Amino acid sequence: MDTSKNSVTPGITALEYANRRSKLATQLPKNGVAVVAASDIKYKSGSVFYEFHQDPDFFYLTGFNEPEALAVIEKTSSGTDHIFHLYCRPKDTKAELWEGARSGIQAAQDVFNADEVGDINAIQERLPQILRGAGTVYTDVPGSAKSKPAFSRYFSGSASTSHAFEKLLEPHKVRPLRPLLNDLRIVKSESEVNIMRKIGQNSGRAITDAMRHQHVLEKELWASLEHGFIKQGCNGSAYVPVIAGGEHALSIHYVRNDDVLRDGQLVLVDAGGEYGGYITDITRSWPVNGRFSSAQKDLYEVILKVQRSCVSMCRENADTSLEKLHRIAENGLRDGLKQIGFDMSGNALETLFPHHLGHHIGLDVHDAPGYPRTARLKAGNCITIEPGIYVPNNDRWPRHFRGMGIRIEDSVCVEESTPLILTTEAVKEVVDIEALRD
Repeated sequence: MDTSKNSVTPGITALEYANRRSKLATQLPKNGVAVVAASDIKYKSGSVFYEFHQDPDFFYLTGFNEPEALAVIEKTSSGTDHIFHLYCRPKDTKAELWEGARSGIQAAQDVFNADEVGDINAIQERLPQILRGAGTVYTDVPGSAKSKPAFSRYFSGSASTSHAFEKLLEPHKVRPLRPLLNDLRIVKSESEVNIMRKIGQNSGRAITDAMRHQHVLEKELWASLEHGFIKQGCNGSAYVPVIAGGEHALSIHYVRNDDVLRDGQLVLVDAGGEYGGYITDITRSWPVNGRFSSAQKDLYEVILKVQRSCVSMCRENADTSLEKLHRIAENGLRDGLKQIGFDMSGNALETLFPHHLGHHIGLDVHDAPGYPRTARLKAGNCITIEPGIYVPNNDRWPRHFRGMGIRIEDSVCVEESTPLILTTEAVKEVVDIEALRD
């Protein structure tokens, strides 16, 4: 998708990464230090490894997409002045014969613009020197020590000693880094929005193309989507998709995707592509045979109306929040369901709509974890809007809606006076879905 020679990672330049580190430095107190570790390689079994996925905070600050690395942002005075340390694996001809090329220590300086670089294997000596003059240390590494055994190994010589880094921090005030990075990551730059729009466009096209065909198996549809994401220019799926035929859609995170798709039923697909570390999140529900029944259409239109209304409010001048939008969605769904014959007394709504309306997206599917849903939405926030109704198959509900699960989700960027729908290429109007099979 991106061929810019100035980009360190697709669409993101070295200058943007440097600006991110400078913004973090402004949030640190004098002599404050931020420590962020790369992800480890995860193993499925024995020597069979999963595809590597970088720690999003580490990636956000460095663009460095390899395991066994450590970034340190050391504030040296007031304002944005700081030293960026990056420690990584050195070049190793024998290891690279098996594992592929490494960036190496020189590239950490030349490509990733670190001020101080070194061998990750020497971090046991180097990090204590950096922290000696530190006041407050901001890091989330201790809380994830069990998931970072390789990081502990550099301090202890053995992955069995998991508290080496915590012991190193004992003389210092330690604060979580997550809140500071959330404040940065929650507002996307123009470059980030451009990337996410392209991913949304390509993912939406793949999903629309999948709607054109009547698939027999959930796995067949899954394979079609994965191929479509890659063909359109994404690296692959951003997450394990939900491909839920019939009553499987009543399970919000059904990911077995191993049943038959039956004529006359709906299929709910929650899927999206990934590129350059960024993701998109889309859900569409459509008839397996391409034609909505009367009941399917009635329920679908209730949800679509609410979804459209909430998307239209994804703008800064609407003075709203994810929490307020959720309440608006609840009211809209309650009224719409009453009109098509649902008894909405008691706990009906929380039974039929058991999840929140949306969440932030970016480098994570649920981006900036812990960021409050009550925060006012502002330009640059990228969120999902995903109302859904899941009707249990029992006699509390109108017979012709029982067993239906429908969710409609778009990824949206908040702008000052209008929403930017990142995933508009995934069709969602009834007439457009049905026209795909004409």
